[in-house]
Amino acid sequence: MLLEALSQDHEIVDFNTLTAAAFRERAPEFEILLTNGEDTVARERMQSLPALGLIANFGVGYDGIDMQAAADHGVRVSNTPDVLTDDVADLAMGLLLAASRQFPAAQRFLESGGWAAGGFTWTRRVSGSRLGIVGMGRIGEAVARRAWAFDMPVRYFSRRQKPGMGYECEPLLMGLATWADALVVCLPGGKETKGLIDAKILQALGPQGILVNVGRGSVVEEDALIRTLHAGELGGAGLDVFATEPRVPNELQGLPNVVLTPHIGSATWQTRQAMSALVVENIRAYQQGLPLVTPVG
Repeated sequence: MLLEALSQDHEIVDFNTLTAAAFRERAPEFEILLTNGEDTVARERMQSLPALGLIANFGVGYDGIDMQAAADHGVRVSNTPDVLTDDVADLAMGLLLAASRQFPAAQRFLESGGWAAGGFTWTRRVSGSRLGIVGMGRIGEAVARRAWAFDMPVRYFSRRQKPGMGYECEPLLMGLATWADALVVCLPGGKETKGLIDAKILQALGPQGILVNVGRGSVVEEDALIRTLHAGELGGAGLDVFATEPRVPNELQGLPNVVLTPHIGSATWQTRQAMSALVVENIRAYQQGLPLVTPVG
């Protein structure tokens, strides 16, 4: 979709298809680098591309891009915010429902013939439960709006308090985890958020609590998550992102109270089309010497 649109006016080269010698030979030709939120664009990469002027990120998260290096080299950066907000928030609520009510495990139970021997295990109600949102940005706000329809009291933890939202801001993450029945993580990755959800936070959420992560896998200490789940210290989890994608630890798989999806937060036709259009608009603006439509930094 995106590559087809770009190929009409540009030559597209996949770095992975180039030998080291071919890359060195062609490096001075590359002016625009197309990437996504899972890729890493380090200082060394930018230094190897002397003509680089734009990094066009297909996604809202840009923690894999060395923004200081981009500034040092005069490289502009764009991303695709807003257009994916609703899809990611929808998925967050879906993961919360699926993990709390154990939908995948219930389907496996039915398909394996378990129903003939008795009913499926009782699970946890979502409606009316207390929801803590970690990161009250665009996606966090969209999750809060959806939670309202489930009669869920909402509190949040964020770097900056947002007055007038109608939700209480918890100054300490530990306080939010202790209060909440479920935590939805909507934070970007990076040094500031790495390992923010650790064993103490998960234990505070407790054996009835549900963790949902639609932000970045690096925000949650994955080993601690595995330990608390297997020890019964956490009630369940719904995860769309992981620490070392696409690798997903075996210890997270096959658990009845854990629902896993392969980073599909924005993966609908409508949103991917809108993201593609935004990437194209940013590239055109750059080439025409105009301000980027959605600049980063």
